[in-house]
Amino acid sequence: MILEGLVTTAAADGSLHLAAMGPEVSNPATIDRLTLKPFAGSRTADLLAAHPEGVFHLTDDVLLLAQAVTGTLSTPPAARPATAVRGWVLEDACEAFEFRIDEADRSGQRARLEAVVVQTHQGRPFRGFNRAAHAVVEAAILFSRLHLLGPTEVNRQLESLRPLVEKTAGPREHEAFGLLVHRAAAHRFS
Repeated sequence: MILEGLVTTAAADGSLHLAAMGPEVSNPATIDRLTLKPFAGSRTADLLAAHPEGVFHLTDDVLLLAQAVTGTLSTPPAARPATAVRGWVLEDACEAFEFRIDEADRSGQRARLEAVVVQTHQGRPFRGFNRAAHAVVEAAILFSRLHLLGPTEVNRQLESLRPLVEKTAGPREHEAFGLLVHRAAAHRFS
């Protein structure tokens, strides 16, 4: 099973780096291992190669997810130092899983990083997803695939998600979806 969320890693200077990522988990009831698959050459892949540990977060904040995937987060989210690894735990996450990579295959277009969870944190309660939040998660995944699918296909699929957002979104979902659509449309003209 793939769980969509956010990964924080520490840059060389110790500062927080945030990326959207959906690692594979074998048992979502007891997450004790993660399989992360960052794209080769991405900042997250490079940071995890340099220092193979970080924190995976589950959150229902789709605006933060959209900002992470588009690179438009103006300031880092509130975070505290991780307790077992060099990294950061997001203050507003529902759950956080500190991890260490114990096996890595970086030979493909996407690295395959096997990680053991060494510490967990229970945050605020999960508020759930409505249909708009699900649409934003799908839109964020599409945005992250622009280089594979191309802007025409991504924009076509984003438009198919628009009715879900228009019918069921709150202000944060509207803002998140608008951000993803705007940034994806900009790729048509770049």
